[in-house]
Amino acid sequence: MRVVVVGLGYVGSVCSACLAERGHDVVGVDTSPWKVECIRRGESPIVEKGLPELIARAAHAGKLTATTRIAEAMPGADIVLVCVGTPSAEDGSLDLSHVKRACAEVGTALKDSKQFVTVVMRSTMLPGSVLEELTPVIEQAAGGKAGRDFGVAYNPEFLREGTAVEDFFGAEYTILGAGCERAAAALQQLYAGVGGELIVTPIPTAEMLKYVNNSYHALKVAFANEFGRLCKREGVDSHEVMRLMRRDTKLNLSGAYLSPGFAFGGSCLPKDLRAVNSRARRHDLELPVLAGILESNELHVAEAVRLIERFKKRKLGFLGLSFKAGTDDLRESPILRVIGTLVGKGHDVLLHDPSLDMERVLGANRRFIEDELPYLPERLRSNLEEVLSHGDVVVIGNRSAAYRTLGPRIRAGQVVVDLVAALDRGSVTAGEYHGLAW
Repeated sequence: MRVVVVGLGYVGSVCSACLAERGHDVVGVDTSPWKVECIRRGESPIVEKGLPELIARAAHAGKLTATTRIAEAMPGADIVLVCVGTPSAEDGSLDLSHVKRACAEVGTALKDSKQFVTVVMRSTMLPGSVLEELTPVIEQAAGGKAGRDFGVAYNPEFLREGTAVEDFFGAEYTILGAGCERAAAALQQLYAGVGGELIVTPIPTAEMLKYVNNSYHALKVAFANEFGRLCKREGVDSHEVMRLMRRDTKLNLSGAYLSPGFAFGGSCLPKDLRAVNSRARRHDLELPVLAGILESNELHVAEAVRLIERFKKRKLGFLGLSFKAGTDDLRESPILRVIGTLVGKGHDVLLHDPSLDMERVLGANRRFIEDELPYLPERLRSNLEEVLSHGDVVVIGNRSAAYRTLGPRIRAGQVVVDLVAALDRGSVTAGEYHGLAW
C-alpha cells in the first residue's frame, strides 16, 4: 500500500519505518525541514532503539521518503496516518488545532484523489473527536462525504518510548476503530501479519480505550507508590510485598474486578481499606488514591439511588440483597444502603434473595439485620414472582442465577435497573432496561 504519515515525531517516525519494513511504500510529512532531511538521508530524527537501522534500510530500498508538503505526498495514497500531537490546553482540555490543520490539508488533497483513501487518526484524542470534530473538517475541505468518498478511522498507538519498535511488532493486539467497512478493510490490509490480533471496533470505543489504558497505568504507579510509602513507615519490604502481589494472576493481575458493575461491599474490602487509611493517618501519610477508593465507592451507590429515583415510581422490587450471589452475608452490602435510602423516602419496597432465609439467619448476620435493617423481615419475600409483579421498577442487586432469565418476564411499562450487568439488554423486550454504568 502507499501510506502517507503526517507528523514525524515519536509515533510518526516509528510507524513510518516499521510499515516500510513490512513492504509498504511510505511518505512521511512534517513541517520541520530538518526531520524531512533526516528521513531522506536515511537517518532517524529521534532517539529510539532499533529505529536508525530500520530507517536506513527503508530509505536505501526506496520504501521510505519524506516531504514538508502534504499535497506532494498524497497522489496515489491508500491510507493517511495522522500522527500530529494533541497537547493539553491551559485548562487541561485537549488541543486539536494542530490535527485540524493537518486534516484540512489532507481533505484539500483528497479533492483530486481518484481512489478511496482512508484517513486514520493516531494521535490520542477523546471520544467524539474523530467523528464530531475532525471528520467535518475533512468533509468540508474535500467536498465529499466520509464513508462514501473517503474513509475515516482511529488507530490508537500503545508505543512506549525506548521500546517503540518492539511494541509495534510485538503488540498483543492492534485496535482498528473504523467508520465504515472499507476503512476497516484498508486497516486490516495495512496491518496484516503484524501487531498481534486485529480487532475492529467503533471509533469512540477505540478513542476511549487509549485513555482507559493510560489512566490504568498511571493508577498502578500511584497505587504501588502509596503502598510503598506505607510499607516504608511500617518497616516492610515494599518490593517483596508487591512482587508477591504480582504472582497472583488469577485475581491480582487479571481481568478479575475490571468489569463495570455495582459498588464493592462485603466483610473484607471496606473494612480493610478503612484500616489501611487509619494506619496511614497515624503516620501522617497522605495516600489520596487509597483514601479515594471508598469515596468513589460511595459515589457509585449514590448514583444508583439517583438512577432509580429518576423514574418517579413508588413501587420498587429489589432482587439480590447480599453483596454477591451465593451468600447470605449482608454485612456492608452496598445495595442495602440504596434500599434504606429509598425506604426512608417512603417508597413501597419488596425484597427477594434466593440465598436469604430469615429463619436460618443466625449470629452476627442476625444481629446486623436486627440493628441496622429493621425494615427487612417484613419486606422480604420468598416468592420471586411476588416481588417481580410488585415493582414498577425492578432493581437487580447481585448476579444470582435465579435472575439471569428475567428479561422476557418484564412487562410493558416496567423498568429494570440492572446494577450488576446480570441481564442481556436485548432480552428485555416489553419494558425498559437501564444499566448503572453501561
